[in-house]
Amino acid sequence: MEILVANESHFKYAQAISDTITESAKVRGTGIAQRTPEYIRKRLQNGNAVIALDGENFAGFCYIEVWGNKNFVANSGLIVHPNYRNQGLAKKIKKSIFELSREKFPDAKIFGITTGLAVMKMNYELGYKPVTFSELTDDPEFWKGCQTCKNFDILTRTERNMCLCTGMLYDPDSKKPESKKINGKAFTRLKSIKETLFLKKKTK
Repeated sequence: MEILVANESHFKYAQAISDTITESAKVRGTGIAQRTPEYIRKRLQNGNAVIALDGENFAGFCYIEVWGNKNFVANSGLIVHPNYRNQGLAKKIKKSIFELSREKFPDAKIFGITTGLAVMKMNYELGYKPVTFSELTDDPEFWKGCQTCKNFDILTRTERNMCLCTGMLYDPDSKKPESKKINGKAFTRLKSIKETLFLKKKTK
């Protein structure tokens, strides 16, 4: 298994990446913003993505988005193909895209929004902290990316103050270590709150 910085030679995987993201959204039922093959190819082309390959087979992917005049970058679209899940690959991809972000944009704050407890744990171990959406980029183009998510109505109703996703932020000026143990109880409690909101939404 190789995890590589992506480039134009990986264009042939764009459709598989897009399809895997879409299928994952359906299975989880919590909302993942969809990404077209054209959108994926742009991220492959500019060197702001990593791809995991098992020989010639696509195994996983994640990309960087740059916002606010390079003051913020987001690690987005983390996905692992179903054939390679439950093997620790997501954590390796997350670490690789984080290191690439720090190398290319050393002064930028790195952030993400997610509904997944596993991703929250990975972020926390890299030095991210849970934050309110107001501490993330205010670039409207970033938030437009949420329009294809099934929970977008929650984001708009709350005037972009909250949603089922949790915002997490790594601040390079915080001088916190890049690796730490997770407070499992805190994140379990946070997950419970999110799931309660989701169930209330489904019963309406």
